[in-house]
Amino acid sequence: MAESRSPQLRERDPRELGWRLWSLHALRTALAAGVSMAVASGLRLPDPYWAPITTIIVTQSTLVDSWLISRRRLLGTALGVVVGAAQVQWLPAGLPAYVAAVLLLGLVCGLLRLHQSAYRFGGIALTIVSLVPHTSPVWGLAWFRFVDVSLGILVSLAITLIWPERLR
Repeated sequence: MAESRSPQLRERDPRELGWRLWSLHALRTALAAGVSMAVASGLRLPDPYWAPITTIIVTQSTLVDSWLISRRRLLGTALGVVVGAAQVQWLPAGLPAYVAAVLLLGLVCGLLRLHQSAYRFGGIALTIVSLVPHTSPVWGLAWFRFVDVSLGILVSLAITLIWPERLR
């Protein structure tokens, strides 16, 4: 799982894009976010807005870059929702339990040699599962959070594959 040999994300300097490329990137990202929201709403996910948030985060210029950030987001989210749900299920409510869960997530990500962004994405998922008030069972919330992220990633990768950006 180590990413020591993974390529670096090749984000372009926005000053080099020009108006036409910026406009196309904005249109492509907006379309992907809209598709993601429509699919999540159509599936009647409890919080469909998380799918387009993920789509916006992972939509990059190239499929390689989108896949790289998507992989990190998916791995981090999977770990984050599990640790967050376990924290809610088995530890007393409160700040010390939350801090311990975030620490545990970081140590697990470190042991698995994941990229630090996977830890950040996992921390976001853990925080949502742990701290956002909910009326349904916590494992259901964790599952739907993972589904939201997975859907957002799938839409982003599909749009990037169907409509790749030209670098110039």
